[in-house]
Parts: sequence; C-alpha cells; structure tokens
Amino acid sequence: MPTELGPLDYLLHRGEANPRTRSGIMGLELLDTTPDWDRFRGLFENVSRKVLRLRQKVVVPTLPTAAPRWVVDPDFNLDFHVRRIRVPEPGGLREVLDLAEVALQSPMDIQRPLWSATLVEGLADGRAATLMHLSHAVTDGVGGAAMFGRIYDLERNPPARSMPPQPVPQDLSANDLMREGINHLPIAMLGGARDALMGALSVATRTVRDPLSAVTGAITYARSGARVMSQAAEPSPLLRRRSLASRTEAIDVRLSDLHRAAKAGGGSINDAYLAALSGALGRYHRALGVPIATLPMAIPVNLRADADPAGGNRFTGVNLAAPVGVADPVERMKRIRAQMTQRREEPAMDVLGSVAPLVSVFPSPILEKMTESVVSADVQASNVAFYPGETYIAGAKVLRHYGIGPLPGVAMMVVLISRGGECTITVRYDRAALRDEKLFTTCLVEGFDEVLALAGDPAPRCVPASFGSGGKS
Repeated sequence: MPTELGPLDYLLHRGEANPRTRSGIMGLELLDTTPDWDRFRGLFENVSRKVLRLRQKVVVPTLPTAAPRWVVDPDFNLDFHVRRIRVPEPGGLREVLDLAEVALQSPMDIQRPLWSATLVEGLADGRAATLMHLSHAVTDGVGGAAMFGRIYDLERNPPARSMPPQPVPQDLSANDLMREGINHLPIAMLGGARDALMGALSVATRTVRDPLSAVTGAITYARSGARVMSQAAEPSPLLRRRSLASRTEAIDVRLSDLHRAAKAGGGSINDAYLAALSGALGRYHRALGVPIATLPMAIPVNLRADADPAGGNRFTGVNLAAPVGVADPVERMKRIRAQMTQRREEPAMDVLGSVAPLVSVFPSPILEKMTESVVSADVQASNVAFYPGETYIAGAKVLRHYGIGPLPGVAMMVVLISRGGECTITVRYDRAALRDEKLFTTCLVEGFDEVLALAGDPAPRCVPASFGSGGKS
C-alpha cells in the first residue's frame, strides 16, 4: 500500500478533528459464542504484523512541503487498540449499537493508528459481538473488506498461524517530514514544472489539431461536473435539522429473498434496496402529512480496480432524486436504475477526486463551511458486499454483520451489508432530523416488506433486529 496519503484520504483525516465532519466507519459483528480473550488478542497481534496499516499512524509535516505519510508507529500499543467490554446480561443488538454510537461520536487519537477492535461480552445465550472502528482516512468500505480479510478464518479451529516478525518502527516527526520535503523541493518543483509543461503542450497540440473538439470537450466536462455536483432534488422539509445526537437501528433480510425480488422487478439488488428505502421514506413523509415526490439521496460508487491497493479511498458520489412519492415499487426500481445508469456515464463522475487536491489544503474553518454548503443530500445509502461463505474470528462464527457509517451533514446514513447469505440494513440517523423514531422504524419494515413481496411470497421476510419483535426498543 502507498505510504503517502492521497488528497481525499488527507481530507478525511482532517475531518476527524471536527464532530460534524468525523468520518469513522464501523463493522458490528454478532458472534455465535464468546471467543477466548487471549486467542482474540493474539489474532490482532498476528494480523497487525502482516497488514502494516494497522500499525501505522499519519505524520503531517509542520509546513506543507511534503504529502502526509503513513509510518509504522514506534509507540504502537496493541492493548490500546484491542479492547474488551461487558454489557449487562442478557445483552442484545440494541446494547451493542448504543456502545457503537458512543465510539463513533468520540474523537479518534490521530497520533496513533486509526482503528480499534472491541470484543463485547455478556450477550444472551453466551454470544458476543465485535466492534471494528476505522477512520475513513484509512480506506473505504470495499477496501476495508479486502484489507481486513486476514482477520477471518474459514473454519472454527484452523491450524495455528505462525507469528510474523515485528514491523520496523519509523521515528519520523512532523518537523523531520517538513525538512525532508524542503530538501526535495527543487526536484519536486522541476518535476511539477515538467509535468505542467508536458500537459500544456499536449493540450495545445490537441487544440491546434482539432480546436472545435478541444473546446467542446472542455465545455462538456464542465457541464458534466455541474450536473454531478448539483442537487438532484429539493431537500425534505422534515429532515432539515442537524445536531450531534444520533441513533442506529437495523433490520435483517435474506440475500436470496432480496435477489429474487430484484429479479422480479427487473433490477439489481442495489435497485431493490434503494427502492425499498425510498418507499420507507415516502411512507414516513405521508404519515406525517408532508407528502413529497422526491428527495436528494447520495450513493457512493466504487472506483476501485482489481489492481488497486486495499488502502486509501477509491470512490465517488452519485446524487439521485429518490422517487419517494412513487407508489409502485417496480416503477421506483426503474427510475432509480435509469438515474444510476445516467450518472455513471457522466465524464466528470470522479469530480470529487479532481477537486480533493485543492480542497484538502484549505484552512479548517473554510473547509467546514464548504462541507456545509456542498453536502446536498438528505440521505446517503451505501451497499458493500463482504464474504459469501461462513467466516470465523478466533473460533467464533460470524452470524450477522452490520455496517455503521458516518453522518457527514446528512440526516441519515444507510448501509446494506451482504455476507454469508444474509443482508443487514443499518440506518444511522440524526435525532434532530427524524422526529418520530418509532414511526420511521415501522415505515422501514413496511418499505422493505413491500419490495420483498415482489418475489411472490406473501409472508413478511424483513426482520427487525434492533427494535420491536427482533430486539429491545
């Protein structure tokens, strides 16, 4: 993995200092039994020696003469990152989600590696849970699935792993990195000037050979960038308020049921997922007497190629006008699919990556104001596929995996995780934006049941996991 932070990674790293731009992501796993603590801790000792990012911290130069860099922390302390806690017995998913909220709302220590793994004991029937907390500066959801794959086994009691050697620590200070950048500044300036000159010559050559095409291409890209960055729909009048208080709820769905429903509706699993979420949001608005036709929804799109390293962020955002006012779930799927297809074909789809190098060096107050003005969605909805088969961690089988994302100025972040034949849909929302929480959970179940019914089975298959019959409210 690269040692320098990319502009988008550094932008997310800077956001850790502000509770309104904090980018922590978390995987919550329910386990069928409580792992032995020494085995659990030893697993992370082993894996952290193989996956260097688990032992690396970020060093930012005192002055911006060089890119921030990942270095092996000479003061790495595994016991700071691998923890255990017990909830009052018999605990359930609700108690673990409440612990997750405390962690996600708390600042990460940016002078250390940006992750933690917490074993939660005391769940009913001898079960346990894990909370894998990670800064978005390390990687995105797809990269995280690749990076942390070494943690899991494919059987409950595999052969013992050999312990790799200790990584070599790097005692590099912010001043050291600044001086290093100053020493390389002449070469970097020459290289930058050369690249700029070659780029200018290339543009000039294309312009001379085909001026009309060059001008048309520039205009086309600019217009595409405006469409990509623009607000897809008017914000919901019910979801406008923002605060620092949040809550998370979750439901469970069988992957095969969602797949059959998607096929019956002529779309993909992602289309069915977004159509169900849109239906739930539409029901919520109508129940409160504020029916709306659409609301702005942002969808992260994976740009990671097979050859890309697991570290770093390779995604962009797609803005949709979520058809929350459309009654027919099949029609909702069609409209979502049409918008996703059109947005994916935009020449400037990765405009986020294009502007990140400039934005990442802005002063923090300006950066915060820009974030407030740029965020144009009420809802963000992500979809991450993990491991298709059974997986184990320190001898315990992973039963469910819930993804909990950040709230970067939006009313709610929704994450669908598919793993081991099961799907979980986790909704983390701003409690100031969602004024009737009980009503929303009812609408959430009804919205997904409506789409799942397309598969031809009238029996509801959406299971409340953290509320109602599926968990403690």
